[in-house]
Amino acid sequence: MHYYIITGASRGLGKALAETVLHQPDTTVIGVSRHATIEHERYYHQPLDLSDMLAVQNNLHKVFPQWPDAQSITLINNAAVLGEIGYLGEHQNEHFEFVFDVNIVAPAMFMNTFLSAYGGLSVPRTILNISSGAAQRAVDGWGAYSASKAALDALSCTAQKEQDLRGSGIRIRSLSPGILDTAMQEHIRAADAHSFSEASKFAEFHSEGRLAQPENVAAKIVGWLQKEARRDEAVVLNINSL
Repeated sequence: MHYYIITGASRGLGKALAETVLHQPDTTVIGVSRHATIEHERYYHQPLDLSDMLAVQNNLHKVFPQWPDAQSITLINNAAVLGEIGYLGEHQNEHFEFVFDVNIVAPAMFMNTFLSAYGGLSVPRTILNISSGAAQRAVDGWGAYSASKAALDALSCTAQKEQDLRGSGIRIRSLSPGILDTAMQEHIRAADAHSFSEASKFAEFHSEGRLAQPENVAAKIVGWLQKEARRDEAVVLNINSL
C-alpha cells in the first residue's frame, strides 16, 4: 500500500491531490484539515486546525502511524493561509503568529514527526512542501505569506542536506505550483490597490482564463511523485520543472 498524508485536503489543491491519488489502486490517504469533504473507502480524515499549535502537538501521533505493509510513504504539506493583505505597520500583531503557525511552524512539526517516525525504513519516502513564487520575490501586502514560504523553502533545503548526510534516501522538495484557481485567488482579487499594487494583474489572470485548474496541477504533481528521484534535481522547484 502507498500511503499519503496530505494537509489542507478539504479544498483546492489539497483536495485535488487527494482525489488524484485515490483514483489509483493500492493507495491510502490521510487528509488533515478542519473539515472532511471527501468520502472514499481509502480516505481517512484527521480533523485538525493547523493554527492551533496545542492541538497540532497533541494530535500529531494520530497522523503518522506505523504501516507494516507500506510500499511508500509521502507527506504533502499543502495547507497554507495568505492572511490579511496589507502592509507591515498596518496589521494586528496576531496576524503574523497566525500565518507563520499555519505556513511554517505546523509544516516543520509535520516534517520532524515524519522523519522521526519513518527515518529508519527502507521504502521510498518523500516530503513535498507546497511553496509559492512569492517565496522568491517581494510581493507588497503579502509580507507574512512570502516570508513564511521562503522559510519553508529554506527548511526543505536544510532537511534534505541532513538526510543526504545521514544517507537515509528520503526525498524532500519544496514546490511552487503556479497560480491556481482556488479560494485563495478569490481573496487576492478582493484586495484593493492601496494594500496590494498587483491587484489588477491578478484580476486579469482570472478574467483572461490564465489560472491553472487544481486537478491538472495535481495530476502533474502526483505523476512526478511516483517517479524515482533524480540525483541532480534541485530541492526548490516550480511546476514547470517537473
